[in-house]
Amino acid sequence: MNTRVLIVGASIAGLTAAHWLTRSGFDVTVVERAPGLRTGGNGVDIRDDAIDVIERMGIMPQVRALAADVRGMKFVDAEDRAVARIDTSDPVAVEIMRGDLVALLHRSADVEYLFGDSIRALTQDADGVTVDFHTAPTRRFDLVLGADGMHSTVRKLAFGPEEQFLRYKDHYFAFANTDSTLGEDRWVTMYNEPGKMAGIYRSGNHAQAKAYFIFRSEPLAYDYRDMAAHKKLVTDAFGSDTSWRVPGLLAAAVEDPEFYFDALSQVHMESWSTGRIALLGDAAWCASPASGAGAELAIVGAYRLASELAAANGDHRVAFERYHAKHRALVEKKQQICMNMGLMVPKTAMGRKVRNTLARLM
Repeated sequence: MNTRVLIVGASIAGLTAAHWLTRSGFDVTVVERAPGLRTGGNGVDIRDDAIDVIERMGIMPQVRALAADVRGMKFVDAEDRAVARIDTSDPVAVEIMRGDLVALLHRSADVEYLFGDSIRALTQDADGVTVDFHTAPTRRFDLVLGADGMHSTVRKLAFGPEEQFLRYKDHYFAFANTDSTLGEDRWVTMYNEPGKMAGIYRSGNHAQAKAYFIFRSEPLAYDYRDMAAHKKLVTDAFGSDTSWRVPGLLAAAVEDPEFYFDALSQVHMESWSTGRIALLGDAAWCASPASGAGAELAIVGAYRLASELAAANGDHRVAFERYHAKHRALVEKKQQICMNMGLMVPKTAMGRKVRNTLARLM
């Protein structure tokens, strides 16, 4: 049995996999580049099969207690008048802030953690994988699981450059903390100009509001780790907009040290494993925030991978193949995001008008 497992990334997928592997007797280590848990992020949805997984983990009461309690989306004009609303509330599904969910998953996974470290080389052979860390001594593991996001280091080392697998979806997005008095409580308020969206996310159970920005663009050249460059790109895109609350939202966002920006992209791979190394979460199949299914895919995929490894007594050759076969259909379904983008960011003024009409009918 392959018992020694390294998980790269203390993400939703990584921590869920750590929980289930530990329950099945695996010896799990989680390495995370950040010095501690990443507590930021937006609201994420737990629905369908992910609900069952969370319930079996025993943390659903805590998840529901921390629910964001957002009722839906509200579209406004330049004078902040509501032109349409869509109620997205679900009596069964739960929306929770990403940071709150990660904290719960962390407490449920009693494993070894290496915070403030990352991997720099992977060398696998017939008996295991040699892992070189930037800080910790070199170690051997039976299996390595990459749950380190869309810009995965594991994927780069084991499968090749990310350009082979990332599919850009014509937009960039950003979110940051903003004035908690802005926006309507329990609604995501969105203002559109053609090809752009600025919005405010107001959880019913959290004091802090979030500012959102999405804009349509040809591919841009930038370092995905350079926050100063990210803030400039968003400022370039929205700096001339004086309508609605855009200037104030932008000013607050660029002052936030947790400002987040990236391309709206997806990860498409023919296989999520090679030898003793496998990927999960956004590293394997990122559907993009526009899907609204990142947490669902991460939780269900991590559970399936861990379950298949347990059922196969650690035989990765059998487990990885079954994991791929069982999870592929859900990933492909959730990667269909065209309607979501048309709803959130209409390309034209006419498209915005049609969207508002359809939203009122809904």
